Amino acid sequence: MVFEGLADKLQGALQKLKSKGKLTENDVKEVMREVKLALLEADVNFKVVKEFIDKVKDRAVGQEVMESLTPGQQVVKIVHEELTALMGTTHSKITFASKPPTVIMLVGLQGAGKTTTGGKLGAYLKKLGKRPLLVAGDIYRPAAIKQLQVVGGQLDIPVFSLGDKVSPVQIAKEGIEHAGKHGNDVVIIDTAGRLHIDENLMEELENIKKVVIPHEILLVVDAMTGQDAVNVAENFNNRLGIDGVILTKMDGDTRGGAALSVRSVAQKPIKFVGMGEKLSELEPFHPDRMASRILGMGDVLSLIEKAQANFDEKKARELEKKIRSQDFTFEDFLDQLQQMKKLGPLSQLLEMIPGANSKQLKDIEINDKELAHIEAMISSMTTEERRNPSIINGSRRKRIAAGSGMTVQKVNNLLKQFEQTKKMMKQFSDMEKGMKKGGKMKMPFFGR
Repeated sequence: MVFEGLADKLQGALQKLKSKGKLTENDVKEVMREVKLALLEADVNFKVVKEFIDKVKDRAVGQEVMESLTPGQQVVKIVHEELTALMGTTHSKITFASKPPTVIMLVGLQGAGKTTTGGKLGAYLKKLGKRPLLVAGDIYRPAAIKQLQVVGGQLDIPVFSLGDKVSPVQIAKEGIEHAGKHGNDVVIIDTAGRLHIDENLMEELENIKKVVIPHEILLVVDAMTGQDAVNVAENFNNRLGIDGVILTKMDGDTRGGAALSVRSVAQKPIKFVGMGEKLSELEPFHPDRMASRILGMGDVLSLIEKAQANFDEKKARELEKKIRSQDFTFEDFLDQLQQMKKLGPLSQLLEMIPGANSKQLKDIEINDKELAHIEAMISSMTTEERRNPSIINGSRRKRIAAGSGMTVQKVNNLLKQFEQTKKMMKQFSDMEKGMKKGGKMKMPFFGR
């Protein structure tokens, strides 16, 4: 889960306010003390934390909140609004040139994930109908050019390279000329990094900027470095004038300090976040949605967008009918697991559902090997067992285990996963009914 430790602590602290019928100023101060500690432990910049707590306190002890019918919920609303403001309020999009190609220059320290991020960004823009070109401008790191070529090959995105004997400035310049001749409307320049900021690195980047005049300079930062990420952003911004930040490794053991501090300190928006190792796992950064996820309010819009980008309408309608008629079988279950895998880890999906407990499926991450095991177990079931799993008793479990080469414990785990998935599907179905009544957009199922 994104910011798991921080999210748990913030939600726990604010829950104390929700349960109270009336609030005193001391109640608010006590909870804000817990919120402050949670943010500091998450490696959020101290100055940012102080300003955030002061703003929330000022608003939370006002007459409007204290005299409202649901003061606890009002405070949660204020925390959500201030968290959103802290991270930039609105989604900041890439600025495209009126006359192509749009030139995007990726900068950052070595190890932040620039090369992979360049490919991910290209894949994202390709989905928007763009024709990106990746330019291999890192001539120092061994195999950097080859890495970009491999990534480009996997995504079917062309890569421009002049090898490692030509200056990065010349490579960038000729890369843009190549794009103009070959109809590429976006150029993504992968530049060299260093283990730390030094004068040579900055001079080289300044020279590239001077020659190519990029429309966007995006700083790629490792989110797991916490406050160090903020210092890096400040330094790069002072020398280059960056236009935005891409935070990588947001799916790792990140405490949240970078995402909650970098916008406020560097005054530059976070434009994208890397949510996993797959080349499709780069997401536009929406401050309001991230604030909702941190506070356990879900992120239905992102879930809808993920589902709509990956699945077709016909399968969705078929699944919808099955769920409504309680006819969801093990064949459907296997199909859904294969499709959910395209959306990313189940724990990340769950945190997008308002009120859902992401720990429900914490240990049920499906990889290719597990999918093969599941398929083998389902194939060892009779037609009746697939349609009505409640009849699978002890002896049947032993037979399924033996037939699939699995253990009885594996079969038990599969049956448990099936029931949990059915519950989750029912949650989606209930949410969709509620949205239809309110005349709002339709909630997708995993088949959509």
